[in-house]
Amino acid sequence: MKEKWWQKATVYQIYPRSFKDSNGDGKGDLPGIIEKLPYLKELGVDVLWLNPVYASPMVDNGYDISDYYSINPEFGSLADLRQLLETAHSLGLKLIMDLVVNHTSDQHPWFKEARKSKDNPYRDYYLWQPASPDRMPNNWKSFQGTSAWTYDERTKEAYFHIFDAKQPDLNWKSPRLREEIYQMIRYWLDFGLDGFRLDAISHLQKEAWDFKIQFWEGDGPWAPFMNVSGIEAYMADLKEIFDQYGVMTVGEASGVSSKQAPAWTDEKTGFISMIIEWEHNRRTPDNQGDVAGLIAVLKRWQEDLSERGWNALYLENHDIPRIISAFGDGSQGCAKAFAVAYSLLRGTPFIFQGQELGMTNGQFESADEIDSNSIKLAYQDLLEKGMSEEDALTQATQWSRDHARLPMQWDCSPNAGFTTGQPWMKVNDNYKTINVQAQLADKDSLFHLYQRLIELRHQDTVVSQGTFQALETGQDKVFAYHRHLHDVSYLVIVNLSGEDLGLDLSDLDLADWQEVALFNRPLLLKSELTLPGYDYHVYCRSKN
Repeated sequence: MKEKWWQKATVYQIYPRSFKDSNGDGKGDLPGIIEKLPYLKELGVDVLWLNPVYASPMVDNGYDISDYYSINPEFGSLADLRQLLETAHSLGLKLIMDLVVNHTSDQHPWFKEARKSKDNPYRDYYLWQPASPDRMPNNWKSFQGTSAWTYDERTKEAYFHIFDAKQPDLNWKSPRLREEIYQMIRYWLDFGLDGFRLDAISHLQKEAWDFKIQFWEGDGPWAPFMNVSGIEAYMADLKEIFDQYGVMTVGEASGVSSKQAPAWTDEKTGFISMIIEWEHNRRTPDNQGDVAGLIAVLKRWQEDLSERGWNALYLENHDIPRIISAFGDGSQGCAKAFAVAYSLLRGTPFIFQGQELGMTNGQFESADEIDSNSIKLAYQDLLEKGMSEEDALTQATQWSRDHARLPMQWDCSPNAGFTTGQPWMKVNDNYKTINVQAQLADKDSLFHLYQRLIELRHQDTVVSQGTFQALETGQDKVFAYHRHLHDVSYLVIVNLSGEDLGLDLSDLDLADWQEVALFNRPLLLKSELTLPGYDYHVYCRSKN
């Protein structure tokens, strides 16, 4: 198959509200992103993924869209977005945005019309069923753990939502609704976007309302709307549009297993370019990140997509805490090890803003500093169970997505150079030492390691196209693997724990490996060796 442009690319995810504020209102905006494009060009990334900037009441930080064709004034204007796109393109950077078509805001004109009456022309744009205040259509639960239904007094029916009640699900069975969505997609592709990240895309199809969740057969509470049979027809329609424009598409496709992912992402017959999986975000019984579990999941996805399909590679995003705090010790050494471990896998790497600096989880000192509604509810629940305010705050926020949404740390000036005003979320206390300014000045910094890893993917086809083969070392917290193409091989060995670990490499052919310099101390390969905590090594061999 001919290599697609995104297979050599690295994507940089921007959470606009927390990236750079240009006007002093404490919230990041589009002009702020434009200002920092030269920095992203210097890092070497190829694609920018912009989280939602559409018109929205911001109940879910922009994932509750009230107008698909307008920009939230908080972020700027449509003219600002056009300038961002044009400036990015002039620098050789592509731009993708979130496509949120499982649901809208309850403030969207469609829903305002739909709830007026049962015979309103927009009624079937959403999912309604007869109900009463004390009897919902079924017992399905939303992702928030509460009923997936909200009763509407005016029409004596309930509407369905897998997220917040202010985010009603769209009815994809409606032909009129689908045509509206397809028209909107074409509008943005004609605008010049280079693709989409498809939010919650695997939830478009729902089971029949009388579907019974069989927990004893392994079904989860969300089985009625996770990759349900019939979704293929909708995905085929979307694929037809995407193929017309030749764009990159990244699916947030919960419920699509590693075995099913090749069918979704096959270059010829699949629906989208790649899938973001959630499996590797595992925890141990003591609520820490499960490093061995993370490695096992990444290996399996590599192996199951080895023949066809494509991986989206990521460690962090806007919905999870910082990887080096959740799975490691928060150090720069830990950050470097994780960077090497995932950047050289088969797939397209994603870097979340600040990840290239080694930004860490923050410290929340009061409940007033929490932004996430689900974390606020968890905090209150712990208080009601008798936990102290301090302990409840620590436990509730440990895995909060709020950590990822703390402002970007640009320099050591007040508010880390993010804003001249009052930031919408507190800046991490360590911004004076962990920031862009400090990373750029240090030639051995994490930033420069990411820069080098991106260069390797650009320059060496083994990284972008080579096969993957896991290597057993006797240690489940060591990620070791081969990449191979034609006569060239790479060997990657990374200790993702803070402990010194003894490795058994007796099954490895040790001849002719040359270490690739990646800001680390060289290590001579031997059949038995000790790998220090968070140590990493990459070797190359050519038979030419």
